[in-house]
Amino acid sequence: MRRYLANAAVLVLGAVAIAACSSGGTNTSSNQKFSGTTVRVVTFTGPQIAEPLQRRAPDFEKLTGAKVQVITVPFSDLYQKILTDFATKTNSYDAMVFDPQWMGDYVPPGYLEDLTGRVQSDSSLQWNDIAPFFRDFSATFKGKVYTIPLDGDFQMVYYRTDLLQKDGLKPPETWDDYISIAQHYQGKDLNGDGRADYGSCWAMKRSAQSYWMWLSVAASFLQSQGTKQGAFFNTNDMQPLTNNAAAAAALNIYKTLSKLGPPDQLNNDVGDSRGLFVGGRCALSLDWGDIGTLAIDTTQSKVIDKVGAVILPGSKKVLDRSTGQLTDCNPTLCPYAVNGVNHAPFAAFGGWSGAINKASSAKVKDAAFAFLSYMSAPAQSNVDVTIGKTGFNPYRTSQFSNLDVWTKAGMSSQAANNYLGAIKDSLQSPNMVLDLRIPQTAYYQQTSLDTALAQFLAGELGTQATMAQITSQWNKKTDEIGRQSQLDLYKASLSVTK
Repeated sequence: MRRYLANAAVLVLGAVAIAACSSGGTNTSSNQKFSGTTVRVVTFTGPQIAEPLQRRAPDFEKLTGAKVQVITVPFSDLYQKILTDFATKTNSYDAMVFDPQWMGDYVPPGYLEDLTGRVQSDSSLQWNDIAPFFRDFSATFKGKVYTIPLDGDFQMVYYRTDLLQKDGLKPPETWDDYISIAQHYQGKDLNGDGRADYGSCWAMKRSAQSYWMWLSVAASFLQSQGTKQGAFFNTNDMQPLTNNAAAAAALNIYKTLSKLGPPDQLNNDVGDSRGLFVGGRCALSLDWGDIGTLAIDTTQSKVIDKVGAVILPGSKKVLDRSTGQLTDCNPTLCPYAVNGVNHAPFAAFGGWSGAINKASSAKVKDAAFAFLSYMSAPAQSNVDVTIGKTGFNPYRTSQFSNLDVWTKAGMSSQAANNYLGAIKDSLQSPNMVLDLRIPQTAYYQQTSLDTALAQFLAGELGTQATMAQITSQWNKKTDEIGRQSQLDLYKASLSVTK
């Protein structure tokens, strides 16, 4: 899983704004409204994501009287822990900060509180300032709001501006470009310490996030007709898009990149790849928004003002679903291509979001909503998204338009414009790929896909066998749950953005 981070200084805030502290969103002062109330919040073992919740909980208690207990669980266990707790009616948690993909398993049985009325009446939350993509995808399921976004997630490519400028190279537009640049720098000393460094650094460890990395490559080959086309299944019959020429091309690129990096790259988690990049040892990397803020952390970064970001590289060939073959982009097949390149920025994960247990008591639910609103409100989030160790990335419109937030955090204006520009290019793309959000998404991705990719990189499976295994397992799970119901939910998930 994403969100491992190296050491960073803790920013202590003296004064903080007050968020809405009732179901109706009425502002409160230090009146101890929730005195005697404890809110149990579960999230994954950090420090990222858990860190800001833990840091701000005491301030929230001083304002409202509510004690917030943050419970952490390893990411690999988080989905099942929450689901089992709901299903057995144990109700150990009042609020959850989790992957919004999992709403497909948590909302239909009635486990989560409907927050639609609360967010609409909470002026301090500034709901309309949250970027539409995150309001519509990370927060909403079938037209109702169930979570409050705390983070914005999609993947981008990072590159060393100093290296590329010195050698007259442009940031990669295609995956072929990416490989070419990585090959150029592999084995060279990139930070002046006398050691051979790496052309590219990715997290490829099983149970980390390898499936999201591969999907970031595959996206530009699989989806070219816009967000509603989808990149996981055929929307006619729910057949997986995992056994065709496009998937094979992405697997081959992935295998190539596994060898253009540190020798132990197959065991690297995100913390490892991020540490290598901000330490100046990598020319390129693929990640969420975290590297942008880690790169300005003076306690660890060797690449301050030497980092650029760009929308995910694309492909000049895409899958023609009518033939199952890779075909050159043309205006009909790739209506959103730029310079003949089909870009498909991938909203991997979707952004950590907070939800409330419907079974908790009314007062606890009010206090839980108040805490999540407080965490998401601009006064808190505008600071937290600029601190690398929080794991929070920008998700509010104002965070993309207000450079002061970033320059105060230590970014130069040029670096801030570059970083935010790559985010805007991704968010505004009509071909943004939505991450999978159907029942048992965790099985499709974290179990089946992750296992097959690990076997592929280890040389245990060839390209054709890898595709066949993923496809077979996905079809079996779809039929087990119900093909038509899964198809209906998959199609519904693709309509969350216009």
